[in-house]
Amino acid sequence: MSAPTAVPRSAATETQPLDLVLTASRPHRRPGAFAASATFGRRALLKIKHDPKQLVESIAIPILFTVLFTYLFGGAISGSSDEYLRMLLPGVLSMSISIVTMYGGARLAQDVTTGAFERFRSLPVWRGAFVAGSLLSDTARYLFASATVVGLGLLMGYRPDGGVPGVLAAVALVVVWGLSLSLLWAVVALLVRDPAVVISIANVVLMPLSFASNIFVEPKTMPGWLQAVVDVNPLSHVATAARALMNDTSGSSGSLTWSLIATTAITALCTPLALHLYNRHD
Repeated sequence: MSAPTAVPRSAATETQPLDLVLTASRPHRRPGAFAASATFGRRALLKIKHDPKQLVESIAIPILFTVLFTYLFGGAISGSSDEYLRMLLPGVLSMSISIVTMYGGARLAQDVTTGAFERFRSLPVWRGAFVAGSLLSDTARYLFASATVVGLGLLMGYRPDGGVPGVLAAVALVVVWGLSLSLLWAVVALLVRDPAVVISIANVVLMPLSFASNIFVEPKTMPGWLQAVVDVNPLSHVATAARALMNDTSGSSGSLTWSLIATTAITALCTPLALHLYNRHD
């Protein structure tokens, strides 16, 4: 009987790299929708380090408008700065969130122009993860901007009669409204594919909505035709609902209803359109 042939040491060691290659080539489990969305959301937040303008404007816009209008025009409009702050602060909260929504669309357009967008579409993940991740990062930015507005108001002497529940309800309403606008700018970004154009279009839409509203003054002081514009402006309804929730005043049910209708309509229209453009983009 012949003795078993020993495998040379060098041959045994040569099989190890092959085993590593075979092990590495085994298919990995596909990440779930939430995990993929969270990863894209974290990426979007990390990009703020390279583009701090998003964070700076989330702080500068509410500080500028709240301080400037309260101390320059508060006494003339409402008789006292404290009384005017009660009306202004919820409106500035609504306006600030609305304005910073444009940066989500600009970020998406930048990914399209740099080629990162095509790379993400080729990944074996849920196709909506990229859009959902952007919304997650936007939610974090909107909560940060909301905390800035409310914190500034408290420092200036604002005391919401609605208490913590009223403030949280108003912030939730405004954040949901902002997310619907984020979907709108995502559609615009996938159509125009240029960050500067997305910002320009957003400014053309948001600036008139912000100033032709009841955020800074009561509509009764405006001409009749402008009052009609303010009455149909969805941002006016969001500001009125936030104001009533934070100040615990009556008359918010109508504005709250119209705010939710506008938010739902924008979301229902833009969500399938954004996903369609995402999947069909070339």
